Amino acid sequence: MDMPALRLFVHTLLPSCALLLAGCGDQDKSALEIAVVDLPSEDGPLAEEDTTSARLVRAATVEGLVAFDAEGRVVPALADRWIVTDDGQSYIFRLRDGEWLDGEELTGASARTALLAALRNLRGTPLERDLAGIDEIRVMAGRVVEIRLLRPMPYLLQLLALPELGLLHKDMGAGPMALVTDLEAQIEGDVPAPRAAPEANVAAQKEDAPEDGTAEQAVMRLAPIEPSRLGLPAVEAWEERTRMVGMHVLPGTEAVARFNAGKVDLVLGGRIQDFLLTRSVGILRGTIQLDPVVGLFGLQVMREEGFLADPANREAIAMAIDRSALIDPFGVGGWRPTTRVVSPSLEGDLGTIGERWSEQSPEDRRAVASSRVRAWMARTALEAAEGEKAPSSADGPDAAGAPPAPLDNAPELSLWLPEGDGTQILFARLAADLAAISVRLTRAKVAKEADLVLIDDVARYPRATWFLNRLSCAARQGLCSPEADARVDEAALASSAEERAALISEAEAELTAANVFIPFGTPIRWSLVRGTVNGFSTNSWGWHPLMPLSWLPK
Repeated sequence: MDMPALRLFVHTLLPSCALLLAGCGDQDKSALEIAVVDLPSEDGPLAEEDTTSARLVRAATVEGLVAFDAEGRVVPALADRWIVTDDGQSYIFRLRDGEWLDGEELTGASARTALLAALRNLRGTPLERDLAGIDEIRVMAGRVVEIRLLRPMPYLLQLLALPELGLLHKDMGAGPMALVTDLEAQIEGDVPAPRAAPEANVAAQKEDAPEDGTAEQAVMRLAPIEPSRLGLPAVEAWEERTRMVGMHVLPGTEAVARFNAGKVDLVLGGRIQDFLLTRSVGILRGTIQLDPVVGLFGLQVMREEGFLADPANREAIAMAIDRSALIDPFGVGGWRPTTRVVSPSLEGDLGTIGERWSEQSPEDRRAVASSRVRAWMARTALEAAEGEKAPSSADGPDAAGAPPAPLDNAPELSLWLPEGDGTQILFARLAADLAAISVRLTRAKVAKEADLVLIDDVARYPRATWFLNRLSCAARQGLCSPEADARVDEAALASSAEERAALISEAEAELTAANVFIPFGTPIRWSLVRGTVNGFSTNSWGWHPLMPLSWLPK
């Protein structure tokens, strides 16, 4: 993805009232300090531009046609209103009366150019498949843009609100916020307006080590842009109604420590690896908030080698896992385990695909899984002894009666998990489950060298296609199913909603049979919120934009 990447390993930016666009009076003292649990791992599967902090900064500084509010609802941004035709295949947007940050008029033509550029940047990503229903982008009038679709896309507005669909004009975003170093450059006359690329905006300056013993941190300071700078009507007492947001990018241990010490008032981006740290947060300090998200939380099979070459063996791994027991130590109320690749009960789910192995007890499932492991051990031992390739288990029934093979012939798999106390528990539980069927599990240091990788992603929109596209061959994240991709492609050309839904169900069935992803259940997303924080709300996207946080409580 050719997107602005957030350089995280920087030092603190010192705010100055002289840098604010509208003057700040005493705003420095009322800045909201937040922490984002997001220091990237060079050993992990995510690109730097995919991190939560990078996406938050992009959403704050490069808005699109629409945006998300604090509650996860789609609200106007560059477009102040829109209509959808009755057939659901045309979205018509009326742009606001305003300007780009360089002073040029915001027109339908310039917005179309920016939107086409954003779509080009998504080529080769799962989001490209999500947006494949777009047929044409037309300028209908001076400030009117139409997006024509090949088929109805009821989730199009949610996609257009994503940070990746923010619109750049001459490499500049249109707010609603700007990094403080951008504002300084504007006042000094170096650039005509706040720039959009975070790496061009973050100045490095050392600060004294924090008193709570945490390490030096990356801090981005963002200020709301006064509306008149965007060609919009001025807002009375703007400087008294808004505040700057200081975003500290920290590992989980340091983020929670700074919250407990009163150094930050909000912690965002919490995942399972750091969830146990929330036990140190007292009732008087703040509250733990869990987002009601859906998405992918489970193991991606990375290579088709050895024991994992056979889909039946990959299924054995999935059968051995006690999903409820994985999460029991965390005490997360309402967590939903599932054996389905697609979260159950999404809109459009025909109900034709249920939970796997529901007719078998956990003990029966493990017995079947264990028999497949023993059969594989016996075949590989025979192959080693005779130098002949033995048939796959797919060529015949499970060898439940196969003679025991020596334990030194047991399959060994490596698993990559992010670092954290929570994932240590997760690994121990998984290792015990697999040991029960004679599979050894080790922990890989680098994701790209592992046999299995933890996938922990929140769905961008509540449809089965998000799950299928995220696990597609285009995502290039591990093993995939070309057959499932083909069904999704056929669904895109279906002539009716019923036919489309049936093909999507077939795609899920193909992906399930391939056993390239082993689901656990719903992802876990948590935040720490002090009672004084305004502009935060849990939502089904697990997304908490910065602009609502910048409004001062009334």
